[in-house]
Amino acid sequence: MSRPDPYAWLRDVGSEAALAHLAAERTWYDAATGHLASLVEELQSEMVGRTPATDSSVSCRRRVCSYYTRLPAGSDHRQLLRDFNTPSAQPTRDPASDAVVGDGFRRDTQLLLDTADLADGSSYVELGLTAVSPDERLLAYSYDVRGDEVYRLRFRDLETGTDLEDDVPRSYYGGAWGSASDHFLYTVHDESYRPFQLWRHRVGTPASEDTLVLEEPDPRFELRVRQARSGRLAVAWVRASDTSEVWVLDTADPTATPRSVGGRRPGVTYHAEHAVLPDGSESLLVVTDDGAPEFRLMRAPVPRSADQDHAAWEELLPERPAERLERVDAFAGHLVLSLRTGGERRLRVCALDVPGSGAAGLEVGLRVGSEVGIEVRPMFAAGTLHLGPNVSYDATTIVVADGSYIHPWVWSDLDLSTGERTERHRQQAPGHDPERYVCERMQLPAPDGVPVPTTVVRRRDIPLDGSAPALLYGYGAYEYSFEPEWEAGLPCLLDRGVVFVHAHVRGGGEGGRGWYLDGRMSRKQNTFSDHVAVADGLAASGLVDGDRIATRGLSAGGLLQGVVFSQRPDRWRAVVAEVPFVDVVTTMFDAGIPLTPQEWAEWGDPRREEEFRWLLAYSPYDNPPPAGGRPDLLVTGAVHDARVMVWEPAKWVARLRETDPEWSPRCLFRVETGAGAHTGPSGRYAHLAYEAEVQAWVLDRLGVADPA
Repeated sequence: MSRPDPYAWLRDVGSEAALAHLAAERTWYDAATGHLASLVEELQSEMVGRTPATDSSVSCRRRVCSYYTRLPAGSDHRQLLRDFNTPSAQPTRDPASDAVVGDGFRRDTQLLLDTADLADGSSYVELGLTAVSPDERLLAYSYDVRGDEVYRLRFRDLETGTDLEDDVPRSYYGGAWGSASDHFLYTVHDESYRPFQLWRHRVGTPASEDTLVLEEPDPRFELRVRQARSGRLAVAWVRASDTSEVWVLDTADPTATPRSVGGRRPGVTYHAEHAVLPDGSESLLVVTDDGAPEFRLMRAPVPRSADQDHAAWEELLPERPAERLERVDAFAGHLVLSLRTGGERRLRVCALDVPGSGAAGLEVGLRVGSEVGIEVRPMFAAGTLHLGPNVSYDATTIVVADGSYIHPWVWSDLDLSTGERTERHRQQAPGHDPERYVCERMQLPAPDGVPVPTTVVRRRDIPLDGSAPALLYGYGAYEYSFEPEWEAGLPCLLDRGVVFVHAHVRGGGEGGRGWYLDGRMSRKQNTFSDHVAVADGLAASGLVDGDRIATRGLSAGGLLQGVVFSQRPDRWRAVVAEVPFVDVVTTMFDAGIPLTPQEWAEWGDPRREEEFRWLLAYSPYDNPPPAGGRPDLLVTGAVHDARVMVWEPAKWVARLRETDPEWSPRCLFRVETGAGAHTGPSGRYAHLAYEAEVQAWVLDRLGVADPA
């Protein structure tokens, strides 16, 4: 089947013609939104007013120091600092620096890294990783100054504050230190931006001497690495949408080879956590969907001399169909299970300090925990809960974080023995009063009768009586759960009488693995139908003004916006499609495009006729809506975006304008032609400025520019 593609020339982004086209698009966007300048300034001022001049994160305690980040006044970028936990028993003072150096460590607060110093003239800078060595004398860090997610890896001596000569020009997210602090494991991505190699770097040597440890040749899989909390193992894994494999490496042995935890079986995913039991024995805890769609917990031996397969696994906790087991975290005396039930994330603490030892102790402890263990739920209505930074394996209290769309984050110490929370740190939001707003959950039926969970946020004095406009947000892919999170920009909408609605559509993970599977591949249409059904339900129930509903989403959520724009143009007053994946068929045909082979198991492989047809049925580029009656449209993109190539939104916008010339002035394309990433500008103030632009356009289209 032939498909006309008159704008294929835009794929050559480096060509003079394509660059000129994108520059012209940005010029037109700037001109067409010029009348919103005062509103943008007003919104940005409100957002900055709710952002503290200085801001710090909760600290993460290690053996010698506690680490935290700080946003200094007037800066876009965070700093990494540390405080020393205890004074030296016999401190001495260096007369030159006046710093206490009794055991080789300074005793004042130490600035370890200032992200702003890494920009080197770029308007964009983003950290990939920061990892302190086990002896706390070195910092591995990586950064990107273009937005293409190619990270330069460096190593800093924390006693002198200077970088070593070691310089790795290309690396990806994640890393793991050797226990002697002399080796570091990191991953590298190929030219299609797929992380596919694991390398070992020896501190003090050039990157050209680094050793290749593991390579994944299958283009459907991505390779990652992390350090186990116990410190004894590094965990490497590859994962496609429906298949994975995990290896472990001894951190005490720089020459250690990876040993597989359970092999690789098509259609089976798993990940592993290292648990050292009270008697000193150890096990791997495996969370897997093997025979359990909502996942179960298994125990596996730590492979020592060779790979092992799944036959060595034993079940500890069976699957609970109404409860998605997302992960397990091990500490010296407890396990913490992260669960999702009824769309709500919860934690369950299972004690290991019960009669029994070794494998038997682990089994008894878990079985007791599964029945009478401590369950920890979010403290805020329609809120979320997750683990904070917890690097100490011997911890008896851990940091947890609570938040919602109207409540800034609150970090607490959770006593693992009692479940009692003690507030530790609170995100500041000057002038913001959560009591002025309401955040609640409801369900609205999809066309097939399935209830779609929906979070509704409004100012308390704005009634749900059909008079208020609404902004609907959606994503629905990769089993990713968009957790409700406070942002300084949301009250700008709420204070102008807009009801914010998050539709937790199928394809996401809010309803568990089954919810995800019912919104992917051949069932992808459910994602789009769910989103429209939520909007229709809000209007039909008389909750919001059905003539003033805008919709917004990013990346795969941008695809969602493109599809509902085409399938139901009558439903929307305005549509915001941020970095949208909209040229679906073309991208899925081209294995050379970054990330495409990994995406076949999520969307489908158009080289197969059946899958080609279902992709073609909803691809926004191939299905422009009829001319006339289209809503206003704002599209974003970035030249250096490594996840959604900028030509996708560029081609889509051109195709839409061609098929409805009279409407075309109402279609705007905000493209980042310089440094910029998939998620927009870096830095807090730059991000707020971008958000103010998008909100000003939405508010203008909804007719509510002034506060209610």
